[in-house]
Amino acid sequence: MKRLFAVLCALVFACQVHAAELGDDGLHKPDWLRDTFKDLSEDLEEANSEGKRLMVIIEQRGCIYCKRMHEEVFTVPEIKEYIEDNYFVVQINMFGDVEVTDFDGIALPEKDMVRRWGALFTPNIYFFPSEVSDDKSAPQAAVANMPGAFGRWTTLNMLSWVVEEGYETDEPFQKYHARKFENQQN
Repeated sequence: MKRLFAVLCALVFACQVHAAELGDDGLHKPDWLRDTFKDLSEDLEEANSEGKRLMVIIEQRGCIYCKRMHEEVFTVPEIKEYIEDNYFVVQINMFGDVEVTDFDGIALPEKDMVRRWGALFTPNIYFFPSEVSDDKSAPQAAVANMPGAFGRWTTLNMLSWVVEEGYETDEPFQKYHARKFENQQN
């Protein structure tokens, strides 16, 4: 009985080690998340200086789909490493009060910016090109948007498609994903 208890404790501890800790705002805080002033033009500039792509993820406290992404998808070593190597990630709290400055200069609390952007679901991930004009809002500038929780392969393939600038080609993401997924299953 003691041995079974020890094994169960080890399993619980092992599962907790892989999950990102929750911050005071109730949102997951993985190591690859950046703590910025949430000025998207400045964040884009910093991402570019590091040779990375800017990714903005909107989340909310208690979101079961955000939890799933942080505990089951973002923890996959290949995905975690891909994000760390290729992305500068900024988190927006769907109901937060921290000021966000959009590419077009409009500054609003997170909750009002999310409403301005029309984001209805969490997680909601925006991916940006390396250059954005100052007359565009984030949704207008985004090269891709991933609204909701997706599995390992869809997430990895979206991350890759953006880095490879697949949005500049004739191959839409769905076809890219189908092609890559077939190879990933073999």
